[in-house]
Amino acid sequence: MRPLADRMRPRGLAEFVGQQHLLGAGKPLAVSIAAGQLHSLILWGPPGTGKTTLARLIAKASNAQFIALSAVMAGVKDIRAAVESARALREREGRPTLLFLDEVHRFNKAQQDTFLPYVEDGTLTFVGATTENPSFEVISALLSRARVYVLRPLAVEDLTGLLEAALKDAERGLGALELHPQAPALDLIARAADGDARRALNMLELAAGLLDAAGSRALTAAVAQEVASGGQRRFDKGGDQFYEQISALHKAVRGSDPDAALYWLCRMLDGGCDPRYIARRVARMAVEDIGLADPRALALALDGWETYERLGTPEGELGVATAVVYLACAPKSNAMYVAMGEAMADVAEFGSLEVPLKLRNAPTRLMKNLGYGRDYRYAHDEPDAFAAGERYLPDELPDRRYYRPVPRGLEAKIGEALERLRARSPSKG
Repeated sequence: MRPLADRMRPRGLAEFVGQQHLLGAGKPLAVSIAAGQLHSLILWGPPGTGKTTLARLIAKASNAQFIALSAVMAGVKDIRAAVESARALREREGRPTLLFLDEVHRFNKAQQDTFLPYVEDGTLTFVGATTENPSFEVISALLSRARVYVLRPLAVEDLTGLLEAALKDAERGLGALELHPQAPALDLIARAADGDARRALNMLELAAGLLDAAGSRALTAAVAQEVASGGQRRFDKGGDQFYEQISALHKAVRGSDPDAALYWLCRMLDGGCDPRYIARRVARMAVEDIGLADPRALALALDGWETYERLGTPEGELGVATAVVYLACAPKSNAMYVAMGEAMADVAEFGSLEVPLKLRNAPTRLMKNLGYGRDYRYAHDEPDAFAAGERYLPDELPDRRYYRPVPRGLEAKIGEALERLRARSPSKG
């Protein structure tokens, strides 16, 4: 028997769950489907949000032949076969063909290029499905010929409604079993499915199998918890979810919100992210967003990293979490980050300027005769170990102030000290 998730595929838009921002009354996609108007599109969203089903419904509404390929299995040969089938159908019946390519992001540039002439001349209407950002994974030529629609994870209410429909449907679902869900069984399954309709129905089918084996019809919270215990939150290592969550963690730390930072850290750990990767990023946060406003931040970030290396999971994760919360609470400064960027820009612009002779060491007589080290003022011989008015940049480079301390944390004191010294060197910019 076909899996429950496949049997319960919507037969029309009236049965489609979620995506009201695309399929609600008056929305462009809903209007075009109702009118049977075909156009090439990219469906972008997490698994189990209805990408394949939506493509089928579009083909059905347009009386188009539906050809489904998976980028994992298909190649150029399969595309050519689909093109021949589309041409033959158009000549024979005048009907269009919708070619659906699942996981389009797995096709390389050359493979994606194959579609272009057939989309251009109308032989195929192309519908690609992807869980990855099309901006990075789909070639621009194909993107320019297709509209991108973003599908969202299903809400818990959407999923519980879908589960209830499956329990009542005697033809395609589990209605013949006459199962009786007890609160909060369906809610537990819906939450564990994490926005994925396919996962929710798979867990419900598994629960039905357990009840059948036990001779029971009561879908209890305990049974639901048993089938939901293996559920994992959305987190695709190396994919969009991965980078979106590390971005959220970084921004929460930068925004001095320890609670949000801790939440995103736990989301990533729960999804299976390597704590070493997070520890490396936390060290980056310490130097980029805190810097000398609190030099202890970098030390603590490295200590958290070392703690994980020594203790491993799960004890070592607390060391990383401690560093994350400390960084979120620490005073913020990107002065060092900005200063280095500006200095690197000058290096690139001005090229290999020579070191002034007075700043060069002179270990040999020849070098001394050439003027190396001449007129250099040894700072420790000057008042307050500061050679007022001395210049250490290349002669051809204008005066610069790359490092501008912020008035927060330790940098406030650093800034005051620098201003006192600079006041004694008025010629310096």
